[in-house]
Amino acid sequence: MASPLKDLYSPLFYSRLSDSLIEVLPGFDKQAFTQQIYTPAFDNMELKERMRHTVKTLHNFMPTDFKESIAVIRSLITLLRKKGIGEDGLAHMFLPDYIEVYGLDDYDTSIDALEFTTQFVSCEFAVRPFLIKYHEPMMKQMLAWSLHNNHKVRRLASEGSRPRLPWAMAVPALKKEVTLILPILENLKADPSEWVRRSVANNLNDIAKDFPEVVLDIAARWTGISKETDAIIKHGSRTLLKQGHTEILAHYGLHTKGIELNAFKVLTPKISIGDSVEFTFTVANTNIAEQKIRLEYAIFYPMKNGKFSKKVYKISERIFAPKETSTINRKQKFIPITTRTFYVGLHKVALIVNGEEKATGEFELTA
Repeated sequence: MASPLKDLYSPLFYSRLSDSLIEVLPGFDKQAFTQQIYTPAFDNMELKERMRHTVKTLHNFMPTDFKESIAVIRSLITLLRKKGIGEDGLAHMFLPDYIEVYGLDDYDTSIDALEFTTQFVSCEFAVRPFLIKYHEPMMKQMLAWSLHNNHKVRRLASEGSRPRLPWAMAVPALKKEVTLILPILENLKADPSEWVRRSVANNLNDIAKDFPEVVLDIAARWTGISKETDAIIKHGSRTLLKQGHTEILAHYGLHTKGIELNAFKVLTPKISIGDSVEFTFTVANTNIAEQKIRLEYAIFYPMKNGKFSKKVYKISERIFAPKETSTINRKQKFIPITTRTFYVGLHKVALIVNGEEKATGEFELTA
């Protein structure tokens, strides 16, 4: 079993960090720092709590002037990179967190620090409070970063401006008005970095949840620019596709005329937590021409209030030859995860063909 993410903040991590701080921060006391880290509450802290605790503890040893503290952080990053320690590592996200916590009132110093730091470890979370406090100038800065020569800075422009960035501070203005985001995405739609392009797709997918018409317009304008841009559009339209949005289905030529679904059967009508529900069905293209067929299924999970929560899962999407038939078997595991609570009782499963629900079945989950 994998160790919890919070264990990234381990004795080895703090020892290595302290050894590096000794080299860049005059008078740094490793023993005192370690004692302040390991408070009685430390063991019960989760990942983000330990990150913030590290920031606050480090602050006790840093210069009182924020600009001087940033000079130390720059030296520390340079040293860590030289040692080959921590680049793009989750544990070192305490560095941008330090800027977020102590630099919010020093815009100019913090912006320079974020641009430098994100080239070592992503600052996508740290920019969020700056987007709230300095929205318009910060969005202009994000636009400028979208043209930066370093791909990690360009990614920050897109990832940091996502309207619904997971696990991040909400920025209400990004959900209400997307006009300031779109020029950033335009600059990055043909970025040479796949990491950047994936961020653009995720940003589009966020936008689609509030402004589907905006993403539909972008899909129409960007299609055919390159295979990479086509991939951005497809990944950025994934929520619309799962929702069966009529216009995006038409954009991809997904219709159900001449497509037949038969022999749907839930093979496991009763399962226990830890088991898998299994089902089978046959799909056929009865047309005389080839047809793209997108196959998905939805699980309707009962919630505590008695209603159902629908989750759509993709099976496949491919071209079916004329008169081609295929039999599909699928399993869905019911292993407990932190993002979903399973409730025993009746569950439903639905088959979705090119955005349309075509068949439904039921199964019972027991303890």
